[in-house]
Amino acid sequence: MFSRIAPRYDLLNRLLSGGTDVAWRREAARLLAPAAGETFLDLCSGTGDLALAIARRSGGGAKVVAADFTFEMLVLGREKFRRRRAPIPEAGADGLRLPFPDATFDGAAAAFGVRNFEDLDRGFRELYRVLRPGGRLVVLEFTPEPTGPLAPLVRFHVRTLVPVLGRLVSRDGSAYQYLPDSVGRWPAPEALAARMRAAGFASVDVRLLAFGVAAAHVARKGAP
Repeated sequence: MFSRIAPRYDLLNRLLSGGTDVAWRREAARLLAPAAGETFLDLCSGTGDLALAIARRSGGGAKVVAADFTFEMLVLGREKFRRRRAPIPEAGADGLRLPFPDATFDGAAAAFGVRNFEDLDRGFRELYRVLRPGGRLVVLEFTPEPTGPLAPLVRFHVRTLVPVLGRLVSRDGSAYQYLPDSVGRWPAPEALAARMRAAGFASVDVRLLAFGVAAAHVARKGAP
């Protein structure tokens, strides 16, 4: 499915979110707090927008690896990195079997990707494994139920407009029905935080974004 929609993935992200997905990724990079000399993993990188945000946030001094399961996405990301002269290496990677040694990264982030794992808990354990002691993790995901006064409008947008617009632009009827279906089955923010703690992460902090449409989970490997 992601292979099929790769050519229009960035366009649909901007169209369906009204451009807020860019701000969400910037916020995820800010929460990750990358510093020069550190090494980071952007898992489920897609076309590399979060990897670029992390690199920019560090002032270009951090090393960022962009990893994704879908090679068609990585090809688009590689071209984006080339145009922006960003030396970001890529890796074709299964999030449940990461091809990296233990304690490789100072931090990791995943934007709108862990929701697609066949085994979420195993994926969190893999992220825990590849982080160094004290390493940071930021998981950016949609929430199953928005909050606040705009919640009815947001629900209509996600459940009705997103599948219609996605089908028209991507010409893929199933891909953008998958989005509201998978979000509806997704754990609530606190339940997701509990599963991150069960994988070993400490100090899991939840930050709601855009009227509760999305949430950033900020965690650390090691003692609180």
